[in-house]
Amino acid sequence: MPWSNQNGGGGPWGGGGGGGNNQGPWGQGPNRPRGNGGGGNQPPDLEELIRRGQDRLKNVVPGGFNGGAFVIVGIVLVAFWLIQAVYTVQPDERGVELRFGKPKEEVAMPGLHFHLWPIESVEIVKVTEQQQNIGSRPTSSNPGAGLMLSGDQNIVSVQFSVLYTVSDPQAYLFNLEDPTQTLQQVSESAMREVVGRRPAQDVFRDNREEISTQVRDIIQGTMDTYGAGIAINAVPIEDAAPPREVAEAFEEVQRAQQDEDRFVEEANQYANQRLGQARGQAAQIREEAAAYKDRVVKEAEGEAQRFVSIYNEYVKAPDVTRQRLYLETMENVLRNSNKVIIDEQQGVLPYLPLNEITRQSGNQPAGQSATGGN
Repeated sequence: MPWSNQNGGGGPWGGGGGGGNNQGPWGQGPNRPRGNGGGGNQPPDLEELIRRGQDRLKNVVPGGFNGGAFVIVGIVLVAFWLIQAVYTVQPDERGVELRFGKPKEEVAMPGLHFHLWPIESVEIVKVTEQQQNIGSRPTSSNPGAGLMLSGDQNIVSVQFSVLYTVSDPQAYLFNLEDPTQTLQQVSESAMREVVGRRPAQDVFRDNREEISTQVRDIIQGTMDTYGAGIAINAVPIEDAAPPREVAEAFEEVQRAQQDEDRFVEEANQYANQRLGQARGQAAQIREEAAAYKDRVVKEAEGEAQRFVSIYNEYVKAPDVTRQRLYLETMENVLRNSNKVIIDEQQGVLPYLPLNEITRQSGNQPAGQSATGGN
């Protein structure tokens, strides 16, 4: 009931007087419309505002206020249904629509799409490359985190990541209950398998790339067997270190191995240097041998030609040639001899002590000979 029409003429707090004073709830007079005399600064009556709003709503809504309420509710429901039925797929996403919980064959590509909500729903999956970190440093609460047994019975702590993309959104969503958890377990198992077949040194620095490739192949094969719809791009090993309890001893071993590598490198350099020198000397010897061979062959050819020329002369005059050859030969034989042989009447006398004579003669030339009689 309006305040101005209540019994007693006053407001709800009893601020009014008798039936004719027509005061408001705080003891003031009734609000009059603006522009009337004496009340131009007072606000309009609340009842008047409500009545005007109802009149305008009746003019706008067909059937009046009571009939238009259903139209408004219907419009709100339709707008809400449209909001739920229209969805957007971003460029790095793919959508899979489900009708009564069963996925459709087609995959929603990036853009604006429509589905029949609520009998249809949509699942959005990111298809860009994602990273899952596996393994961590052992802690007091989890001392065995990341620890693996190598092929040479050493314990190593391996931290690595798995970079993957979703290749089949439907398989990724519905073939496995928790694809990321399955991927983590499969990745850790594959890394333990590969590390368990290799020495610790391969994991630390020698063959990390080969180990990563083998682990990636094992993970991909296992996830394909499960039908996970995941493509493994790479499995980088971020860190591999010994446990903290043996870190100091391992560092000492590493330094010893580095010294060994340095010594081997120095030995290789020395060997290469000596080998180069030996090869140079061998080449020099080969060149000298080839030159000696050419010289000997030329000398032999020259001697042969000289012999042939002498033979030709010998054929012409055998006696003269024979005597000349004898004399030349004896001259070559006795040229440096310290003995003197006297041929007298086809005999040979004992040699004279010419060495002593030569020493006694002093400045006497060595080519002179002493004479003696019988």
